[in-house]
Amino acid sequence: MWYLYAIVLLAGIANAIQPGQNGALAKGLPQPLTAGLVVGLGTFLTVLVAGLVSGRLALPTYEEAARIPWWAWFGGVLGGGIVATQLLVAQTVGAAAFTGLLVTAGVVTSIALDHFGWVGFEQHSANLPRILGGLLMIGGVALIARS
Repeated sequence: MWYLYAIVLLAGIANAIQPGQNGALAKGLPQPLTAGLVVGLGTFLTVLVAGLVSGRLALPTYEEAARIPWWAWFGGVLGGGIVATQLLVAQTVGAAAFTGLLVTAGVVTSIALDHFGWVGFEQHSANLPRILGGLLMIGGVALIARS
């Protein structure tokens, strides 16, 4: 299972690099949000190829789709919001502040999602070490964003 952690670490590295790439693309195009369409097309093609190569791509039946909670269909909207934020904000605030705020907000939100078992996550109590970790991240990103 260790390799899964390596994959997540690589995704974290990509998460730090992507805003700069997207920002450079946005600056080179007539309007910054046009870059979002390019990014979305790249995302679509990457997922399509990964699905075809792995054999893990199939459209759901109507019955399967009907069993999915309504809110589960809107993850792409959240992803689009993240990309739009990268295009419009990341280069202005800087890589460290942008990624630090993005990750810290994600960790603090994740603690709450785990604690209450929201949006499909298993329930994991927000115990003292988790809360302290979240607070330390907030303090760390505050130091990064100040400079």
